[in-house]
Amino acid sequence: MIKRIAAMSAIFAVMAVPCVRAYAADPLAVGATAPNFSLPSQEDKPISLSEFKGKWVVLYFYPKDQTSGCTIEAHNFQNDLPKYDKVNAVVLGVSMDTVASHKEWCAKDTFSFKMLADPDHKVVDMYEGASERKVAARQTFLINPQGKIVKVWPAVQVNHHSEEVLAELEAQQKH
Repeated sequence: MIKRIAAMSAIFAVMAVPCVRAYAADPLAVGATAPNFSLPSQEDKPISLSEFKGKWVVLYFYPKDQTSGCTIEAHNFQNDLPKYDKVNAVVLGVSMDTVASHKEWCAKDTFSFKMLADPDHKVVDMYEGASERKVAARQTFLINPQGKIVKVWPAVQVNHHSEEVLAELEAQQKH
């Protein structure tokens, strides 16, 4: 009986070894060079990060077009666009929705900044770390004019996020 318990304990110990899933990449961190990419916008025109060299870039990822939290976040960015222009910054939104979905949403809610379609989640995986998610995580990367990530918001609260980003931009520009 004791031998049987010992044998079963050994089996359970082997089975209890945690499974570790390896991802293609970890999320990008402050100090990393922001990887270049090209994705179609709501106008179905390719937009590349490299087009914005010399500008600050607010690269924000969001889960789904036309959902309540994403709509609040996008409207706040849209309302603050003149403030972003003043500090030489552009706003780029990225989700795993299609160009058609972005086009419909931007027309309905009159968003003028670029919404980028990443249905194959290539850029989502590049920035957030690869996973099998069906939507992008809600997070933001602030990229300086030299192409370095200077701030990451890994878990965004939508109501005041644009204000937080603008405050960080102001602080970064004082350095």
